[in-house]
Amino acid sequence: MEKVVIGIILGVYAAMSVVTFLAFAVDKRAASLGNRRIPEARLHLLELAFGWPGAFLGRRLLRHKTIKRKYVVVFWLIGAVHAAVWVGVVWWLVAHGGR
Repeated sequence: MEKVVIGIILGVYAAMSVVTFLAFAVDKRAASLGNRRIPEARLHLLELAFGWPGAFLGRRLLRHKTIKRKYVVVFWLIGAVHAAVWVGVVWWLVAHGGR
């Protein structure tokens, strides 16, 4: 049962990462054209809603949202939350023998 749940969660991570990466690409393009941008709070919400890996790739590959200190701090805090949850999941699976 846990494998199915983890598979679903990983699928959601993959889908939301694509959505978040695309949001970063759209925002980067808008920034370069001087058009209306995606609010930072919305980008953070996408990161929090399972899109953090896509945001990580967007920051690296698109070189977007890498300088503004406040944004970067919140970005890494959200990443730490995701990492902590996964550590907890792995701990739980090990402690319960993968039942």
